[in-house]
Amino acid sequence: MDQPIFELEEILEIPPFSVGMVEKDEIYRRALNHLTFHHQQRCEPYRHILRARGYTRGSQLDVDDIPFIPVRLFKDYELASVDRGDVVKTMTSSGTTGQSVSKIFLDRATSSLQTKVLTKLTSTLIGKKRLPMLIIDSKAVIKDRNLFSARGAGILGFSMFGHDVTYALDDEMHLDLPAIQEFISRHPGSPILLFGFTFMIWEHFYLPLLEAGVHLPLEDAILIHGGGWKKLIDKSVDNETFKRSLNELCFIKRVHNYYGMVEQTGSIFLECPNGHLHASLFSDILIRDHRDFAVLPIGSVGLVQLLSLIPLSYPGHSILSEDLGEIIGEDDCPCGWMGKYFKIHGRIQNAEVRGCSDTYVPT
Repeated sequence: MDQPIFELEEILEIPPFSVGMVEKDEIYRRALNHLTFHHQQRCEPYRHILRARGYTRGSQLDVDDIPFIPVRLFKDYELASVDRGDVVKTMTSSGTTGQSVSKIFLDRATSSLQTKVLTKLTSTLIGKKRLPMLIIDSKAVIKDRNLFSARGAGILGFSMFGHDVTYALDDEMHLDLPAIQEFISRHPGSPILLFGFTFMIWEHFYLPLLEAGVHLPLEDAILIHGGGWKKLIDKSVDNETFKRSLNELCFIKRVHNYYGMVEQTGSIFLECPNGHLHASLFSDILIRDHRDFAVLPIGSVGLVQLLSLIPLSYPGHSILSEDLGEIIGEDDCPCGWMGKYFKIHGRIQNAEVRGCSDTYVPT
């Protein structure tokens, strides 16, 4: 391995939202060129893609010109830059019955980096101490830890930030109110970490509580959630409605959405206290025109390209998603976090519905 991590160990020591545009662009220019060459050498299908794109070995490109691959290719091809014997975990994307899924192959180095980066990002919201944790899902989701979906991976990934980890739903996805109330009674006045996928929280936590007329004293809780927005938008539930409803029923004041996908696990985009999704030091986005793939300026809506410093075992450092987004600004969010901040407008027409919570189909 030709030092694919290069300066990542040093970067991990830097607060994730403290680096401005000029410095970050230089980091990404070096890192992404290095990763492109690294994967070209080790992944034959990716090498063919680069050849078709006119990429030559050792090219030093600007960030905007780093070749990207469509996220759907991970559904059609097994893209790995390590020997199969070095794969310690295979992640699968979410999908409804009949849909193909992405397979993401992780070696120990990449898996470790994912954990370290997720820890740095999450500590920005909750601090460095583990908190009592309520997972708004069922424990049955976690089965084979060597081969699991984005939903199971998310639960396992975030559960490392908690202690006294308790599941709010039983194996049949019904609200386990006695377990929830007992958990709350064990931690009076203590900050509590809540985690779940957006649609699951709404359908299996909020609505049952509302129907039962139960209010939970979770005013000290921090809720981190993501995925499943498509189903909620169809129900006319947007981010503000989601936050307001949970505050009215459970008094939760600190609610943070996140955006990410299994193809770049770990380098998620967190919602800041001002309600904006942010790119950290470990990830970035570009917005491209769907007609010619030109990079669009701030304030324009287009296809979201995702960049990450983490993927070493597969060529996922520059991928073109099927989401539409818009960069709102860079380095000037009122929250004080540096980096680009943006909003997601939804999916492109005719794209497969996907999302972390879409692996669950109600019966």
